[in-house]
Amino acid sequence: MFAAHEGPPVSGTPPPNRPRILLVDDNEGVRISMGKVLEHNGFTVVVAADVKEALHIIDTQSFDVLLSDLHMPNAGDGLTVVSAMRHSNPSAVTLIFSGYPKMSEATAAILMQADEILVKPLAVESLVDTIRTRLSKAAPLARAVESIATILEQQTEATITDWLQRVEAEPEIITVRLGSEERSAHLRQLFADLVDRLRYPLALGTRAHLSNAAVEHGLLRRRQGYSPAMLVEESRMLQVSIFQTLQNHLHQVDFSLLLVGVMAIADEVDSQLAQAMASFIAESKKNNLAVAM
Repeated sequence: MFAAHEGPPVSGTPPPNRPRILLVDDNEGVRISMGKVLEHNGFTVVVAADVKEALHIIDTQSFDVLLSDLHMPNAGDGLTVVSAMRHSNPSAVTLIFSGYPKMSEATAAILMQADEILVKPLAVESLVDTIRTRLSKAAPLARAVESIATILEQQTEATITDWLQRVEAEPEIITVRLGSEERSAHLRQLFADLVDRLRYPLALGTRAHLSNAAVEHGLLRRRQGYSPAMLVEESRMLQVSIFQTLQNHLHQVDFSLLLVGVMAIADEVDSQLAQAMASFIAESKKNNLAVAM
């Protein structure tokens, strides 16, 4: 709910050129009341009722300020709008408001994308003063927003190092004694496949591409003495390391593509595990048959 009221403008003199604000909220009452108050206090206000409408407006107009609800109706919708504004108007002030005052761990991540979080109900004086204060400061440095593909490409070696540390702390896996390079040799190609998958997404429902490298990896692990459970655990820890890398670079992540990217990562890693497991099992059956004969 917005604590709005008509009346004289709040403290401070509006700048001669009216700053342009994009107000995004799926609540019509909030759009009307907040829009009127902001217009009354010296701003030009354009409103959007949902993410789709906001993205279209951002593509076609420029703004000094984004003021967006965080939930419309989905959690994090506001971050999608913020991310789009960062691309089109990198110097714009971005303000997120939410009806949930305790954001805990999410707060830090949101502040990496938005300039400030405001908690409902919003007092008129506080809101207008916040906007003017933000506008009076020097233009903020544009945030370096990167695609998940670029982050993983740049952080491939660091992610492999993290994965090796996790694997080497797993008692069962290290019973198969391998050097670091030998144990992680398959990962560089896997990361190349993963980056390619993220840059050239598959249509929803399409099966992941076959990977000769994954097939060879399954055969090699069988010959090295791995068990199927070890293969699965290594793959699980790989996903943990990948998501840890994204967590470490959350301030660079394009939030509008985050969910799709995470789904693609999980699908690609699982697909390559399935292919490696199939060749692993086929090799085991062939060896067992040879012994039986």
